[in-house]
Amino acid sequence: MPEVKPAELIVACFMLLHGFGAALDCTSPTPEGLFTALEENLFTKSMIRPIKSFSDTLNVTISITVVGILGVDEKSQTLTVYLWQELSWHIGGLSWDKKRCGTDRVSVPREQLWIPDIHISEFMDEDNSPKTAYVYLYNTGLVYDDKPIRVVSSCRLGIYTFPFDIQNCTLTFAPFLHYGTDVRMIQGTSAEDILEASKKVIKTNGEWELIDIKALPINQFIEGINYSGVQYFLVLRRRAILYVVNLLIPSCFLITVDLFSFLLPPHSVDRSSFKMTLILGYTVFLLIMNDLLPVTGETTPLINVFFSISLALMVASLLETVFITNIQFSSSQYSAVPQWLSILVLRYLAFVVCIPPKKKSNRITVSLKQPPPETVTDLSSSIANISQGQFHSVSSEILSVKAAPEPQEQVVDELKSLNRDLTAIRLQVDKHFKESSSSQEWYMIGIVVDRLLFAIYIIFILVSFITIISIWIVSNTTLI
Repeated sequence: MPEVKPAELIVACFMLLHGFGAALDCTSPTPEGLFTALEENLFTKSMIRPIKSFSDTLNVTISITVVGILGVDEKSQTLTVYLWQELSWHIGGLSWDKKRCGTDRVSVPREQLWIPDIHISEFMDEDNSPKTAYVYLYNTGLVYDDKPIRVVSSCRLGIYTFPFDIQNCTLTFAPFLHYGTDVRMIQGTSAEDILEASKKVIKTNGEWELIDIKALPINQFIEGINYSGVQYFLVLRRRAILYVVNLLIPSCFLITVDLFSFLLPPHSVDRSSFKMTLILGYTVFLLIMNDLLPVTGETTPLINVFFSISLALMVASLLETVFITNIQFSSSQYSAVPQWLSILVLRYLAFVVCIPPKKKSNRITVSLKQPPPETVTDLSSSIANISQGQFHSVSSEILSVKAAPEPQEQVVDELKSLNRDLTAIRLQVDKHFKESSSSQEWYMIGIVVDRLLFAIYIIFILVSFITIISIWIVSNTTLI
């Protein structure tokens, strides 16, 4: 067995304790001297973690800066952002004297050092980030790595309050392979400082606005193995002015026009044609603006519900107009109004919509104008169809008539003829007033229903406007 000298044993123990960590001995304070020392003592060990012992944990400090928000895709549920990622860690035992080597910092090729395999867990696409070739190495053994990253990450988007929605997307930075006992992630810059720095350097001014950033160190257990990481929460708010101008305001204008169409008198204006034109225009408007609406199968946006209800109300108002028109021009063909319908509509609903009931009058108005030819024809046919049995139902009152020089039989015949004519007229007048009363009730039912739908329209528009304005105000004043 060869003899071991005490001096060699002391040097070997010192090297084991310090992990080959003696200070670099630069031959001269020049770049050549420093790189020669680094090549001899550091670059040859780039394949292993820079630690003194295998049981040691390498601490990697991470910080990010959001440079741009490139887009949010609701259909694929992805977020695209541009970041600056800053990593720093220490190489165990590495140091050099600033005076002897000429500098306290030097940039070295990335391939010459061991680099932690930090990745983003939510990454969903090919990494198209720009490549950086160098990292900074300090005389204390600190390695500083700063590089840009284009991130396409998964993000669970909630679009119920579109276009006033606020999204919270997560970016988890963790080693892909190394366990938590080998590499531990440490949060560097605070979330408040990251947010302030990001707002200063952010380059995009598109649809989305960065309103908050939160950070949280985590320990993930996957199949019983602990992985260390740092989670960043990016809180984004959509700028809704584009959708308000292109979607909500035109839709509200069309609804308002349809609302005021109730003021058109249906008996003198073809209101149904006007409403049909509005429905067709609203449908074409929705088809044109369909590309601005988010497409996802998980939840239905509130704005889609608003459009659907608006279209449904327009169709309901058209059907109601058809009903009113039918009542006004065809009510004479209907039977009498059912008692329950008359009570429900003319008593209760009329009170709700503030239409006072009309008092019935016992007066009979007799027109002295010449009746139309159709009425004369109907009246003549009714008189011709009266049977002899109807004469016995006439009152037995005797008209006092002065004696005439004609014979008694001729007077009686004239009185009978006059009695027959009066009876036919009385029957025809009774039938006319009965039909007129039924038509008047149907007409009043149409007016009450028209007023009721008009009130529902007003309530819907007020509630919709208040809801939309409230959501907009809250989304612009509340930070999540």
